[in-house]
Amino acid sequence: MSDDQDLLLPGYPEEFGSGVVGVCDLCGKRQAVIILQKERFKLCVLDFLNKTWEKPGGAKPGAPLPPYRSDRIWFDTGTSSTGQSTAILLTPTKVMRHPTVLITPDLYGITTTLLDAGIRFAREGFEVLIPDLGKAAGFGFPDHVVTRAGAYVGGGVPLNSTRVRRLVRYFLDAQQFLSARPMADAEHTAVFGAGFGGSLAVALAGEEQRVTALALAYPRPVLPREFPRLVTAPVLFVDAGRDPASRRARAQFVAGADGGPVLEVADFPAARRNFLARDLGSYDLRRAEAAWQRILAFFRGRLIPTVPRPPMLPAKPGSTPVPVSAMSGAPAPAPTPPPAPG
Repeated sequence: MSDDQDLLLPGYPEEFGSGVVGVCDLCGKRQAVIILQKERFKLCVLDFLNKTWEKPGGAKPGAPLPPYRSDRIWFDTGTSSTGQSTAILLTPTKVMRHPTVLITPDLYGITTTLLDAGIRFAREGFEVLIPDLGKAAGFGFPDHVVTRAGAYVGGGVPLNSTRVRRLVRYFLDAQQFLSARPMADAEHTAVFGAGFGGSLAVALAGEEQRVTALALAYPRPVLPREFPRLVTAPVLFVDAGRDPASRRARAQFVAGADGGPVLEVADFPAARRNFLARDLGSYDLRRAEAAWQRILAFFRGRLIPTVPRPPMLPAKPGSTPVPVSAMSGAPAPAPTPPPAPG
């Protein structure tokens, strides 16, 4: 085990799925890693394959399948100089069609916040794709400058700029790959983004009309300011109250509420920017867990259709209504005995 105890946040619980900055047990490199077992078995993004659910020593024969599996894959994109880009795919093991969630990273690439999101979504039954933008050939410092300069100087991420438009095409290619997966439910697909990645998620959802739901965590404002009106999917906005940029981005969506998307706001007035990031000092465990529960509930409500109950046959006076399913051979409920005379 690598000696990286000093890199953990003070008093941080070493639980399954916890994200830290440390040294991967396999590759020995110091980067964003995630704790996979109680024994602090940790893997970095490079080795984040099926080992996400494998215990050291292997599983016992006949053990139930894990809730999901993960793989590093490649998808085709014309925006990369190589024609392809890598990504992390998390797929539930239950054999059925899965609603999908595309996570849009910032140019920094895959962080512990996004790994945390991917694991949570996959455990809920969503098929998740996290494109590894930080390792995509052809993207780099100039793209970083455009997004930051626009946000810090121009008042918002310039969604109509050439470089941001190229980033959006990159995510559109990833979305197309995810929707074409054999077990993917292409009619129920969501997008999640945090920070600058949230601004890119807005750009994607404004162009891809098939998105069913959009969840944003403290994104930066975007330009043009009216762009959120182009989003047709319902939006959940997780607002960090102590982050002025998050407040301004929220105001853009509130201003576009008339004629714009259906908007829900998860307001955390005392939260700082990046309060979902387990490996940063702004991490707030209590508020982060509350935010994740809101996001999961939002996606479940928008992406997982509810099974309707069978209709009831009209009841005769003095009789008990009988479900239609009982008429087709299903066992009917036993009649309730009348009360004993007083």
